[in-house]
Amino acid sequence: MADEEDKRNMCRLREGDDFALNELMARWKEPVVTFCFRYTGNLTDAKEIAQESFVKVYQARHRYRPQEGVAFSTWLFRIATNLCRMRHRWKKRHPEVLAADREDSDRPESSVHKQSETPVETLDRKNLAADLDAAIQRLAPDQRAAFILQELQGRSQADIATIQNCSAKAVERRLARAREHLRESLRHKWGA
Repeated sequence: MADEEDKRNMCRLREGDDFALNELMARWKEPVVTFCFRYTGNLTDAKEIAQESFVKVYQARHRYRPQEGVAFSTWLFRIATNLCRMRHRWKKRHPEVLAADREDSDRPESSVHKQSETPVETLDRKNLAADLDAAIQRLAPDQRAAFILQELQGRSQADIATIQNCSAKAVERRLARAREHLRESLRHKWGA
């Protein structure tokens, strides 16, 4: 039902109702920023890429075809994934910029604190989360995107295949490799 609403909003947007983009952004901004943050490891980059994703949606509004069976969210995450890849490649070619970005890469602190956690448990949880984030950042870009889309965004392998423009079998292999790399990365410290 939500996908039908997204498709209607895209039809409105294509017909000139620019306010439809606001509705799409209200629904999808947070999931896209979260995905981009997990992919890039940098909150500033994540917000910029998410904003750019919606600009691309607006620019491509006449090319979106809801009748082709692709959910709007799949199309949106494909745009965001491509922008994340482009940002990653740019940063590899411009490593001098990375030092300034490191200050921005810290994860925003969660306001949720478990009442029953001891200070040691809280520290262990935060350390594990930081180690996991670092391990995710070391994954190959296609593995990283597939892992984040499935494990953290709850996307199906079929959606991921569409987003990454590959077969479902390729997604399955990427996920298996990502999980194996993460296990290996975390095993030495956490016994995963």
